[in-house]
Amino acid sequence: MTEALLTPRVDVRRAADRGTTTLSWLDSHHSFSFGRHYDPTNTHHGVLLVNNDDVVHPGAGFETHPHRDMEIVTWVLSGSLVHQDSTGHAGVIYPGLAQRMSAGTGILHSEKNDSVRRWVDGALAGSRAGRLQGERHTEPVHVVQMWVVPDESGVEPGYEQREIDAELLPGALVPVASGMKGHGESAVRIRNRHAALHAARLEPGGSVRLPDAPYAHLFIARGEVELEDAGPLAAGDAVRLTGVGGQRVMATGSAEVLVWEMHAGLAG
Repeated sequence: MTEALLTPRVDVRRAADRGTTTLSWLDSHHSFSFGRHYDPTNTHHGVLLVNNDDVVHPGAGFETHPHRDMEIVTWVLSGSLVHQDSTGHAGVIYPGLAQRMSAGTGILHSEKNDSVRRWVDGALAGSRAGRLQGERHTEPVHVVQMWVVPDESGVEPGYEQREIDAELLPGALVPVASGMKGHGESAVRIRNRHAALHAARLEPGGSVRLPDAPYAHLFIARGEVELEDAGPLAAGDAVRLTGVGGQRVMATGSAEVLVWEMHAGLAG
C-alpha cells in the first residue's frame, strides 16, 4: 500500500454507467471491474476493490463458492440473507446488522434468500433472526457487498457480526466495519488498519460530513442527496474522492449512504 502525493479529485460515477449482471435470480450492479466486466482503468479506489449492489430474488442466491485473502463486508438494505460458511458460521443478515467475513487462507460460503428458512442459530444470528426461524420469505433481498484487501495475506479465516441498528437512529455516520483505531465497539473489525466503512440513514434535510482522508468512497445506497461542491446524487451513484475530504452530504428525501474512509491505497 502507498500514500504518495495525491492530486485532489472528486470523481462522480453515475448508477447507469455501472457494469450489470442480470440472471434469472440476480440483478447485480458493479461499481468496479467484476467478473466479465473488466476495465483496467476501473479496478479499485484506495483499498476498495468491489462495491456490488445486488438484488437477490426469493428462493435463490449464491451457491457455495470460495474466497481467499479478502475482507468482505455485507450490508443489507432490505430483506434478509442467509449465510453459511466452511468455518461453521451460520446466520441471517438483515438491515442494521454489520457483518464481516475474512477469507484469509481460504473459505467457502453461500448466501441465499431462502423461501423458507430451514435453519437459524439464534446465538449466532441474534434474537430477531432466531424469531424468524421457519418463517416464509417471499421478497427480494437488496444488499451491498464490499471487498477490501487485508493488511497481510495467509491469515486464519474469520467471521463477525454485530447489530448496530440503534446507533443509526440519530442520523450520524456510524462505523460499520473498521480496522482503524478509535472506533470502539460500534463496528465489526476488518484486517486493514487503514480503512473503515461508515453508514448513515438520513431523514429529509439531514446531513453528515465526509471523513477527511486521502481516499474516500461515497455510495448512495437509497434515496437522493446533495454533495457539497458536486451537486445531486441518486441511488446507485458513487463518488470517489482523492486528496480531499470534509464535504457535507445532505439528504433531499430519506436516504442511506455508505462511506469508505481509507488512509492508504494499493501499491503499484
